[in-house]
Amino acid sequence: MSPGMVMSEESRKDDFDSLETQYKKGVKHLFDNGIEHVPRKYILPASERPNVVHEKSTGDVDNANLKLPIIDFAGLQGPNRSQVLNSLASACENYGFFQLVNHGIPYEIINNVVGVSKRFFEMPYSEREKYMSADINSPVRYGTSYNQRTDGVFCWRDFLKLVCQPLPDVLPHCPSSPNDFRTLAVSYAKEVKFLFLMLVDAILESLGLMNKRNVTQKDDDKDEDEDKEKEEEILKEFEDGSQLMILNCYPPCPQPDLTLGMPPHSDYGFLTLLLQDEVKGLQIQHQENWVTVEPIPGSFVVNVGDHLEIFSNGRYKSVLHRVLVNSMNYRISVASLHSLPFESTVQPCPKLISETNPRRYMDTKFSSFLEFLKSRDSTKKNFLESRKLTS
Repeated sequence: MSPGMVMSEESRKDDFDSLETQYKKGVKHLFDNGIEHVPRKYILPASERPNVVHEKSTGDVDNANLKLPIIDFAGLQGPNRSQVLNSLASACENYGFFQLVNHGIPYEIINNVVGVSKRFFEMPYSEREKYMSADINSPVRYGTSYNQRTDGVFCWRDFLKLVCQPLPDVLPHCPSSPNDFRTLAVSYAKEVKFLFLMLVDAILESLGLMNKRNVTQKDDDKDEDEDKEKEEEILKEFEDGSQLMILNCYPPCPQPDLTLGMPPHSDYGFLTLLLQDEVKGLQIQHQENWVTVEPIPGSFVVNVGDHLEIFSNGRYKSVLHRVLVNSMNYRISVASLHSLPFESTVQPCPKLISETNPRRYMDTKFSSFLEFLKSRDSTKKNFLESRKLTS
């Protein structure tokens, strides 16, 4: 081999390493440096592209829109609770998603967390990179794409992940810039955890697992007392459960038809509560079509996770979703993923298994979900499908 050929190969390797370094700095860094074309690293195969044909002047992608079922959280506290629970069950069975309104979290807290998220991503890269890591076990982690260690094609997203349970242990690692970041993030994390626990109570009741009795009813029935203890044990597990908060930034993309903000995937947890700004982008797979979710200002988009699908023995479905990007507007979202404690085993609830409804999923350690996320392609529902029992 001639020296010229050796130099050529070394030069190509250096160029490749240089590009890889640039990509791992994130798409916000690329956008800030005036990128005009989507690099090859971000271009999806033609069959996986989002098929964005038109764009409106606002930057919103012009796709078929979907109005998700709307659950009025305030209705769960009043005389119409049973009707709202029926609507909740229908949404989890038929959509895997719903919009939650009248949830009780003050507008100021919601507005503050979206605002401070945007200000974090607007900081110079030298500030953001202090928290950059490819280790998915890091309690505070700034990163890009979906999993930059394993993604063959990167996606057009930067994120900051914060493990929020227990908060006192994570707080010292949280970003100190912007200077109000910790205060606003912790305030939001506490509010959304309380909301999640209220939703879990409703989810369990909608599955027939919680016995809401009249307060005047006597508790002298031993079986009812035992059921009540089991209910309290289940709720206690979720009180001590995991909470992961993810701040997402989707900068404008020069060629949004070639890439995605996030590829098709399901969430691994029990429930995800997503707060998004008014820029469209979230799509769910409904009746074999990709449809764009219409944002409702101040609401949460709530979706069933893989753990709830297993827990409900397949009655409630986790659904594939993805994120489109656009060439005009930033999109900011804050996702809060909630589930059982990290050391738990995820399994179908025994009370939901019967001769007519046999067990459909094998017991799976929570850690196995996390290992799968870390080690390989975790898009679509590959791991959940592997947990299904064939008999």
